[in-house]
This record gives sequence, C-alpha cells and structure tokens, in this order.
Amino acid sequence: MHGYSGGLPPKHFNLARYCLQRAAVRTPDKTALLVVRDADLRIENAERWAFADLDLAVRRTAAGLLAEGFRPGERLFLRLPDTSLFVLVFFGAIAAGIVPVPSSSQLTEAEAAFLLADSGAAGSAMTGDLTLPERALPPACRRVLDEAALARIIAADEPGAYADTRAADEAFVIYTSGTGSRPKGVRHAHGSAWGRRPMHQGWQDIRPSDVVLHAGTFNWSYTLGVGLLDPWANGATAVLYGGPRDVRVWPGLIEATGATLFAAVPSLFRQMLKYCDLNRHNLRALRHGLAAGEALSPAVLEGWRSATGKELYEAFGMSECSTFVSNSPAMPIRPGSPGKPQAGRSIAILPVEGGIEPLPPGEVGLLAVHRTDPSLMLGYWNAPGAEKAAIRGPWFVSGDLAAFDGDGYVWTHGRADDVMNAGGFRVSSLEVEAALADHPSVADVAVAESAVREDVRVITAFVVLKAGAASDAAAILRHADTRLAPYKRPRRIVFVDALPRTANGKLRRRALAAGAGVPIDTSSTIAGVFREQDP
Repeated sequence: MHGYSGGLPPKHFNLARYCLQRAAVRTPDKTALLVVRDADLRIENAERWAFADLDLAVRRTAAGLLAEGFRPGERLFLRLPDTSLFVLVFFGAIAAGIVPVPSSSQLTEAEAAFLLADSGAAGSAMTGDLTLPERALPPACRRVLDEAALARIIAADEPGAYADTRAADEAFVIYTSGTGSRPKGVRHAHGSAWGRRPMHQGWQDIRPSDVVLHAGTFNWSYTLGVGLLDPWANGATAVLYGGPRDVRVWPGLIEATGATLFAAVPSLFRQMLKYCDLNRHNLRALRHGLAAGEALSPAVLEGWRSATGKELYEAFGMSECSTFVSNSPAMPIRPGSPGKPQAGRSIAILPVEGGIEPLPPGEVGLLAVHRTDPSLMLGYWNAPGAEKAAIRGPWFVSGDLAAFDGDGYVWTHGRADDVMNAGGFRVSSLEVEAALADHPSVADVAVAESAVREDVRVITAFVVLKAGAASDAAAILRHADTRLAPYKRPRRIVFVDALPRTANGKLRRRALAAGAGVPIDTSSTIAGVFREQDP
C-alpha cells in the first residue's frame, strides 16, 4: 500500500470558494439552492438562490462576521435550524477563514452547552428556541449572534474576498460520539472537500444537471458533504427541506423538486417502503438513490428496486473521513456489501490485536484508511488519547470490523468498540449509560443495540433495579428524555437480574446485543417498554 493516489488539493485552498466560485462564474443564473419550507411542497413559494447570488451572499456574510470582530482561525458555534441562514453562516464563516462548529437542534441544553464549552468557540450563532441561556455560556464565548445580529451580518454592504487559507488549515469541526462518555470534535481541513472527489463518480455519478435532495440535517458530515459540498463543487442544484420531518413527505418532495439524486440513511428508505405508496408519485426524474450511515440490508435494496425501478447505491464512511468504500453504476452490486474502495483510496483490513500489515482477503479485522487521504480529519479536538489510539503507523484505524472478499468487495461485521448506530448517527453506549445511571431506581445499566425485528435494530437499555424498586420502564424513558437528544435515547428497556461480565468484571456487551447469557425477567416488562422508531 503506497497511500492515496487520487491527487492532492492545491496548497492554497478555501473550501467555500472551491464549492461556489467556479459555478458562480460559469453558470451565474443557475439555481444553486432550492429551499422548501413546508410539508405542502408548494414549489412556487420555495426560496431560490442562483449561484452568483449565493456566492455574493456568502462573501457578504464573511465580511459581516469579520466586521463583528471575529478573527480568522477562531471558532463559531452554530445552533441554527436547517434553513438558508445556516448555509450562509456556515459557508460565510469558512469563506472568512473562521471555523464553524455546527450542532444538532435535537441536543438538550446540557449537551449543547458541553459542545460550546469544549470547542473553545469565540462566539455562537443561535436563534429562536435553540438559543442557550446566559448561564450555559462559557467565558470564552465572547459574542452571541441572535436573529438581529445575523440579519445585520448577512446584509453587509460590501462582500469580502475569500480568505487565502491553506488546504491543511482547519475549516470546520463536527462533533461525533466515540467510545468515551462525551462526544469529541472532529477537525476537518479546507482540503477535505477536494478529498471527496473520488466519490463523485465512484459512488454518486453526479453531474452538473443533477438536482440533489438529502434527507439529513446539517450537523452531520454526511448531509453537509452529499447535500451541499458535492452538488456545488459539480455545478449541480441542492435542495433543502425545512418542514416537518415526516417520512411521508419525501416521495412527494422528490417528485415536486424533480430530484435526480436522493440521499438518506437505509432506515429512511425502509420506512418509505413501509409507510409510503411510492406508486402514487412520479419519480421518473430520479436517477438513483444514495444510502450511507448504516448498513443497507439486501431486503431494503430489493424492496426499493421493486417499488421504484431505480437503483440504490450504498457507501461506507465515517465522520473522520468521507465515504471511501462504495457501490456505483460502474460496477455490479453485491447485496450486503457497501462495495469497493473508491479509485485513489488506500484502504486496508488490519489485525484487531495490532500491527500495520494488512490482512489477506477473507480475514476479519479493523477497517483502516491511509493517513495520506486528504478527506481524512486533521485530528480530534481535546481527545489526544482517542487520536493516538486510532493511529497505527501510516493508517487511521476505525472501530469497524470488515473483510475483503477475493474480488475486492468489502463486507462489514459491526463495531469492535462501544459505539452504536442510531439512524446513521454514532452514539456512545457510555454516554447513554451515564445519563441513565443516576435514576434513583437504577442499580446498574448497560446499553447496546438489539434487534426487535428483521432489519430493525434499536438502542436498548438493560437495567438492573435497586432492591425494592418498581420496574417502571416509562419513568426511566422519561428520565432519558431530559438528558439526551432524541436520537440518543433508548427505544427499549429490558429489566435483568444481572449484567453479563467476564471473570475480570468487563461487561460483555456483545452478549447483551445478541441476547445471549442475559437472564431477562420477562414478568417485569410492561406496556410501552418499546418505543417504536417509525412514525
């Protein structure tokens, strides 16, 4: 393995300029962004931004942020809804050399306050009910930009020039859960946008004529990349939906906007097959779907093909790196495999116990990406131990178990650590356990994914009650609601007499997930113990 061979970005490189400036010159009047604000899908009322107008507005926002006193290299914490305001502030900050730190609107006050403090942000942009109270603001956060301040900033008199940043400079920070009890910041460089180029043809088959609709939210690197960066880098149109998150809206939105590429997590495709009559919608404009964030089951793949007559291409990636393994129109799909490494990527399967020599096909180990890949993160923020643990010589090692077959396809085998997958979001078992452990009835608790039916795995809390405590699952779920974002909350409570542990006292989390060796007291389960994820 000789490292990444897909070509490196220019030394001087600004992510926002790369995404917007070329299309603003070549196709100034073409729609760059279409914002649909309500579930009625009245496209005539949608907000439209041409490339030239968006480029100008982003540079005005950059100038406004600098005039407000922010300096290049400082961080700006974002707690904003998924609207055009988010787009302007996120790209405007990057255009100015300021580092945005987007956060999920689902986070509780305590969760958001931790991210704000941990990031060391010099300021924050927050609107409406997403605004944190003054007591939650750390001393380092010198400026709070509310609606009035943001309106003033994006209306700056003169647009600024794109900052002369380097490809290796920090561009933005995304927080993700890991094996610890707290999320950690993933630092991405400006050049990471260039590092996405192998997936443009190696997964998406994206074209300038495409209209790209992503069903995710902007605190997630999957949505930012596939939903905005990739379309604009290719001169295509991005669609942003800001209405209620109901699975039934997506087929109509694909039809109404003429979306040619639709991206989502596999669980959303499964829900669409279950709850939507896809035959009622004209999906002729749709070329194919894109799935990532969790494993795509063969059943969902076949169901989508049968219901729509369209293909669904899966990719595998992580917050630390863009997708680097994928299926595409240029290769046969093997159901159950996310595909092959994209052209130019250097990917290996390394032994779980250590070492830097790749394993041969057929042997399961840890999936690793060569550290020369420009899409790979700069590093973790405030987590030197986690960063050190992920590096083995020239490799960045994920926590994902996988194997190559003889034809170069990758087959995944779950996680090797304590990280769960909740609809594509990584969730730390330890973080959820810490939130439940202080409930007055809980003596011990462990959290793992478990299967509730075919193709459906949910976050499950296995609870040992204190002596004399009532088995009130609903109360424990309500307790979780006050401490965790919705996507982190357990969907199921199982009461057990004891947790399975090794002779050394280490929790056997895999035994919990498989239901093996767990003495479940079925008499203690009550109605409502399982909260369905689907609508």
